[in-house]
Amino acid sequence: MKLMIIESPGKIAKLSAILGDGWKIAASVGHVRDLPHKEMGVEAPDFKPTYELTERGSDVVARLKGLVKNADTVYLATDPDREGESISWHLQQCLKLSNPQRVTFNEITANAVKTALLQPRSIDVQRVAAQEARRVLDRLVGYMVSPELSRQSGERLSAGRVQSPAVRLVVERERQIRAFKVTNHFGAMLFFADAKTESEWSAEWLTKPDFVTDDNPYFMDRAFAAAVAQVGAVVVKSFNEGEAKRSPPPPFTTSTMQQAASVALGLNPKAAMEAAQKLYEQGHITYHRTDNPNVSDDSLGDIYAVAVKLGLDMAESPRKFKAPEGAQVGHPAITPTHWDVEEAGETEQQRALYKLIRLRAIACQLADARYAVRTVRLQGAQPVDGKNVEFEAKGRTLTYSGWLKLVAGDQTEDEGEDAKEPANPVPLLEAGQRLDVAHGKLLEKKTKPPPRFTEATLVKKLESEGIGRPATYAAIMDNIVSRAYVRVEKKYLVPTPTGELVVDALVGKFGFIDLGFTREVEEDLDRIAQGQAAYRGVIRKVHEQLQRELATMEVSATPKHPCPECGKPLRRIKGKSGHFWGCSGHPDCSVTLPDEGGKPGQRKPQEVSAFACAKCGKPLIHRTKPGKGGYDFWGCSGFKEGCKATYENKNGKPDFDKAK
Repeated sequence: MKLMIIESPGKIAKLSAILGDGWKIAASVGHVRDLPHKEMGVEAPDFKPTYELTERGSDVVARLKGLVKNADTVYLATDPDREGESISWHLQQCLKLSNPQRVTFNEITANAVKTALLQPRSIDVQRVAAQEARRVLDRLVGYMVSPELSRQSGERLSAGRVQSPAVRLVVERERQIRAFKVTNHFGAMLFFADAKTESEWSAEWLTKPDFVTDDNPYFMDRAFAAAVAQVGAVVVKSFNEGEAKRSPPPPFTTSTMQQAASVALGLNPKAAMEAAQKLYEQGHITYHRTDNPNVSDDSLGDIYAVAVKLGLDMAESPRKFKAPEGAQVGHPAITPTHWDVEEAGETEQQRALYKLIRLRAIACQLADARYAVRTVRLQGAQPVDGKNVEFEAKGRTLTYSGWLKLVAGDQTEDEGEDAKEPANPVPLLEAGQRLDVAHGKLLEKKTKPPPRFTEATLVKKLESEGIGRPATYAAIMDNIVSRAYVRVEKKYLVPTPTGELVVDALVGKFGFIDLGFTREVEEDLDRIAQGQAAYRGVIRKVHEQLQRELATMEVSATPKHPCPECGKPLRRIKGKSGHFWGCSGHPDCSVTLPDEGGKPGQRKPQEVSAFACAKCGKPLIHRTKPGKGGYDFWGCSGFKEGCKATYENKNGKPDFDKAK
């Protein structure tokens, strides 16, 4: 018997049908080992990780050991990425496999699987080291910084090597929006009637360079702009006619698929990745974790066949798209495995995502869309207040749909970012020609603040900044929302007060919160995978920096909310009746304060009575607590000074005959 171990149980049925008799397919169900749950699991100076079986991993390994005993050959066919390589290595260690055959395939089709079996290899330890370094770095930041962050802030908070920079982006964008001040400015638009076509076209007043500059880009004189809108005639200064082309976007990478799923289908990154995972397991799409924006050369013939069937024209030569800097291009872009299959998937979400993937992949090799473009420059026939004014009109008419016949546009962009140009049918004109204005319009404009991030635009920003990798974006989004550092409001990401607190506590104190630092670490991980950097050197560099930063923080930082009695940080605690603040020095210090808007409030002054303590003479305090476990007695206000006298309550007065 030949044993193939994969990650997901969802692939078993498909692979069993492909491989047939003599094969046993079993799943590891992801990772079987991880760093310890309750301790760091890695120590200087060698930084060798300590692993333990996960709760599920214990049962999985026991089951797989039984299968290995009866297997002639073991094939480790976990996913074709660093995570999959690491899982194969852990399986080799746990199952004590002496010579496992490592195989990978980018799609679950008979051809891909059987081709992979003809090319087995050993486990790539450099890729394993890169994944291990990522996991250890995440653990170092989490376990070294989070406790100090919680202690200093008084709240239970967590820091993350990639999570925290993502929250920072959302926080800083929100603060830009809050600080934004609206500027009212003005422009003018002229409208012209075309007698031949009975249509209307327009030209906008060019305020630059004669009326505004780069330093002061807004025209503020409303009266002058209104006068420009009253221009009655213009003269054509220049007229140009030409053609413009629009090329299709590349097929999906992991990042752009998540963006398009958010914009076009309303799926968050986690839901999009789950749907893609199912489509991959069912054998409908290629591997969905990839940075490569190009289809495989083998797919070009399939795309051509579909294009012919649909009556679409191919591009003159195969298109190649530039991959982002630092991209891992070992796998092709996300495409269908059977190009002629128009619908696939078991759920509505899966079917919608499959259609998005398929049409985008086909469109990437189709002919450009073509437009007839006309640009005219106009000058007012008469100056306005002694100044010449010029206008410009651009008209663009689609003359050939090309790829747009299949796909309406780039689904990764929101309509607001990729709005269609309004029709502006500029007629054929000649220089020197005089035109009468049909009517004019004063344009009253307002500057707009930068938009809040959506999940789609934040994924795009993370990719452009080199923060994380496409396979981690869904987890990043899930973490920052589930931990209540960011919330989603009508698709937009808004930082919570807790998220802002985390960012403020880290910025300027820790390097990992800086975008450049995060990008450099990702580059180091890539170099480890390529054998150009050593695991220990990368880990040691980050560990030493964290130690320096923590030492500085210990010396210089003072608690945001110090205890009024001992000076230690107060921490916000959720009790049965709501939040309150308690001293982190408990039980040595028992100070508690009420919560007022998320901050420590003032202690209510003790209400002393006119009754004096029989032992020390200080005022008594009536102490009561209703309900089960309650009490009703009189105690001395000199309790902290050592007087422990108490008296029973009798008709609302202390019973001095029953002192304790």
